[in-house]
Amino acid sequence: MKKLIALISLLLIVLTVNLLAAKEEKMSGEMMASERAIFAGGCFWCMESAMEHLDGVEEAISGYTGGKKLNPTYKEVSAGITGHTEAVEVHYDPHKISYSELLDAVWMNINPTDAGGQFVDRGQQYRSGIFYLNENQRRLAEESKQKLAESGRFGKPLVTEITKAGVFYPAEEYHQDYYSKNPLRYRFYTSGSGRKSFLKKAWGD
Repeated sequence: MKKLIALISLLLIVLTVNLLAAKEEKMSGEMMASERAIFAGGCFWCMESAMEHLDGVEEAISGYTGGKKLNPTYKEVSAGITGHTEAVEVHYDPHKISYSELLDAVWMNINPTDAGGQFVDRGQQYRSGIFYLNENQRRLAEESKQKLAESGRFGKPLVTEITKAGVFYPAEEYHQDYYSKNPLRYRFYTSGSGRKSFLKKAWGD
């Protein structure tokens, strides 16, 4: 009887170990399948919302990039003294949405002809930008920008810069998912900033 109990216990231990190993392997595979992209389009609340509403995007993190200041704060970045710009780091499943499709979404949520900021937010800390993480992203971004320029949709030169990504610093927690945590304030901001009306005029409903 004792031998039987010991055997059953051993089998349960082996089964548990195998299940945990399989779960860990699955999680590891899912993490490897996820890819990153970094974009700037003025207020990161708006870009985070736009990205997270895309099928295939797992998460968009508001933050700062493009400058040299280590661990910048919102107060410092918004004051324009760090060289950083507000941006979003997008984690996405390339099997569900491509980098090219993300680029299309970026163009449809910014004013790429404005070199001085975006809409009501002025200054280089609110400039639009595409920060590539590898050569393929750079190539696709350049091709996408060229295609948009040739379309003549905006009638002005596109000034959105395409630059190599540096360190991305996540913003303070109260900025994350701001659009869902503060829906009324967010809607008031998007309407008052001029973003909503501009995008509607440029792209329609």
